Amino acid sequence: MQPSTFVDTLVAMSAPPRPLSSTVLPLSDVSDPAPAQLAADDAATYAEWFACLADPTRVRLLHAVAVAGHETTVGELHTRLGISQSTTSHHLRKLADVGFVTVRKEGTATLVSVDPACCTGLPHAADAVMGLLGPRPCCPADLPGDVTVRTLETRDWPDVRRIYAEGIATGHATFETDVPDRRELDRRWLPGHRWVADVDGRVAGWTALTAASTDPVYAGVAESAVCVGAGFRGRGVGKALLHRQVTAADDTGIWTLQTSTFPEDRASLALHRSAGYRTLGVRERIARHHGVWRDTVLLERRRAVDDD
Repeated sequence: MQPSTFVDTLVAMSAPPRPLSSTVLPLSDVSDPAPAQLAADDAATYAEWFACLADPTRVRLLHAVAVAGHETTVGELHTRLGISQSTTSHHLRKLADVGFVTVRKEGTATLVSVDPACCTGLPHAADAVMGLLGPRPCCPADLPGDVTVRTLETRDWPDVRRIYAEGIATGHATFETDVPDRRELDRRWLPGHRWVADVDGRVAGWTALTAASTDPVYAGVAESAVCVGAGFRGRGVGKALLHRQVTAADDTGIWTLQTSTFPEDRASLALHRSAGYRTLGVRERIARHHGVWRDTVLLERRRAVDDD
């Protein structure tokens, strides 16, 4: 199995994400789904990759080839790194055997370049081993019986903004420090994809989608936000909201949902994964929050079947 076989687990973000979604759920709100086991053949492949890179000379060679940005000769590499040509050739063969580099002859020169699949497959092999790239089920199934999800109505706006403020107060929901006004939210959120959850006649949470881009080619790509009120956490409200969100998106032609969350919000990550979202990667020190640099985790959900 070459690195290129791992590329299918990766989907590049074509449109820039909006500020961090308001996702506020305590650890008690959801539990992690049963962990998927790493397939034996995948484990063998990743072990082969990591074993190849256990030699520091190979790490240096792979780095030198990668940063060169063009095909490089064996002679250039051994001169640049200060190692013999025979040693350079030996380690390049090892790198080529697992698919990290490609080697070809042109006249008397041997030209080396990075296999493009390596640039995506290798960094994410560690994510697969650490369980960050999990399965993509349809949506949560064990929904709470006392939570009703319905379309957001005009009378719900005060509760929606109150819950938004409660999310901001946690410090782990969004980079925003003030609740947007109703007109801004009404402009931002897609009609037909605004939902609130009722518990005992009270609004307990909300979810909404925002267009990821104004470019028509991204018409089926949306940014997700979900927020649960402070007094209703731990009751499955978020699960019920996400169930409605993803099934409605599937039914109305939205083929990609994306969101961002702080890595400290483990419950939010577990909830989104239970709804078919997967981790794409971590954006390190992407923005300041109350003067502190924060990381965000990018997650994405793809519709299972797309029309031709």
